[in-house]
Amino acid sequence: MIIGYTTGVYDLFHIGHLNLLKNAKGLCDKLIVGVTVDELVKYKNKRAVIPFEERLEIVRSIKYVDAAIAQESLDKFAAWEKLKFDILFVGDDWYQSERWQELEEKFQRVGVRVIYFPYTKGTSSTLINQTLIRLRNEGVPT
Repeated sequence: MIIGYTTGVYDLFHIGHLNLLKNAKGLCDKLIVGVTVDELVKYKNKRAVIPFEERLEIVRSIKYVDAAIAQESLDKFAAWEKLKFDILFVGDDWYQSERWQELEEKFQRVGVRVIYFPYTKGTSSTLINQTLIRLRNEGVPT
């Protein structure tokens, strides 16, 4: 059995999130998804719009997801030590970054493949949030 793992905030769930989960599930037998807890979202000086428990339940309810768990740390290797996944799915915005090159080498030594998925063009939680703020500030009815 091939176990896959990915993580994300999954705030303002959109088609990009769904594409990532669907594509990941197509490459493994069991997909485990780490949903970032609210406290960890704050490390980016951000705040999730949807509370953690609701985001977790949304992700857990998606047919491509076999298990949704709390992501309480950014340490992906520590997650592997607990879950022993075979493939780590990551957004391609991290591809060839210094931090991820080191992490890829570490994962390679334990037989874990890192697969980068492209972000869905034109869609992101940040973009959706900015659009909502702009619409609200312009007084446009929603």
